[in-house]
Amino acid sequence: MATELHETIFMAKQERHKNLFLNYRNLNNFPVELLKDEGLQFLERLYMKRNSLTTLPDNLAQKLPNLIELYLHSNNIVIIPEAIGNLARLQSLDLSNNALQFLCPEIGRLRSLRHLRLSNNQLKFLPPEIGDLQELETLDVSMNQLVSLPDRLHRCVSLQNLTADHNPLSHVPRQLCWLHRLNQLSMAANRLTFLPLDLGRSRELQFVFVDNNVDLKGLPSYLYNKVIGCSGCGVSAQVLEGDLGEALGEALSEALVGLPAEVKVVGSETDNVVPLEELAMRTLHRIYHHRSIDLNLLPPISLPKSLLGLLRFPLGHCHRCSQAMFTIIYPKLFPLRDTALAGVHRRTTVSFVAYCCSSHCLRTFDLQG
Repeated sequence: MATELHETIFMAKQERHKNLFLNYRNLNNFPVELLKDEGLQFLERLYMKRNSLTTLPDNLAQKLPNLIELYLHSNNIVIIPEAIGNLARLQSLDLSNNALQFLCPEIGRLRSLRHLRLSNNQLKFLPPEIGDLQELETLDVSMNQLVSLPDRLHRCVSLQNLTADHNPLSHVPRQLCWLHRLNQLSMAANRLTFLPLDLGRSRELQFVFVDNNVDLKGLPSYLYNKVIGCSGCGVSAQVLEGDLGEALGEALSEALVGLPAEVKVVGSETDNVVPLEELAMRTLHRIYHHRSIDLNLLPPISLPKSLLGLLRFPLGHCHRCSQAMFTIIYPKLFPLRDTALAGVHRRTTVSFVAYCCSSHCLRTFDLQG
């Protein structure tokens, strides 16, 4: 095996190859042949997937200065040296399926980087310097241990695809709403309780996947006309499959835990009235919003905790009348068959959520699947 590896690298040097494939070589250490003498100054793409590497050499950029793509998927890499920041031409870096617990701040010096894949590692946070990657288009940090995303991520002005599935993330930074080129956001299987109300305001954002965030009760109204994956969220799959009227009743009951019975009167579509609890919440919202009263100073018996949380973070704003909205969810399925994501996500439909704040607005929605 060592002889074959030596011959492969020797041939690459002799013939000035731009691509070098060293996948599945059982490598425990970075091959010294790549770093001898002048190295491989002309090499642009290095593939070293499915080996057993634990680290990278400090002189990697010095010996391979023209690397454009570096693929290190499925190794045992624990640490990336600070010298990684010297790969000035690097555009694609794949460190998926490794053992990274820490990402050095020098990653922010890769100013040409367009694709960064860090899925299935042990990262607990990302360095703020990742926001310096203004050419970055794809960032995949799924299957890590991230509890938050860096606020400076919004400086990645070229970001189009952000995947952060299967982390313990509790919130989405509001600054992500400023990423005007973001086309796809996937944050499935996290611990999200709400999404920023501005999310979806950008016309570029077309695909949002927040499946299996069990505490997520609502979506911003700007996502009304987007493709949404939200199965397994606050409204259970059983409710999604049931009758619309029954789903509405169950969801309202869940939202109104702690309210007196007389406040739980719900106006149906045929009644042509705004639900009483919606009117009450809107009135409270206007009072506290216009008078800027600190909700934390309210007596603890004034409102249930769940409703105080809603006053801070309304479910959205009505797509028709723009009022702050506190109820409720109307599910349907959106076809994916004719979109590029049908193959990527291996499904033909996604859950689609529309909101209304009154029965009048409800009649303007097409809920017929």
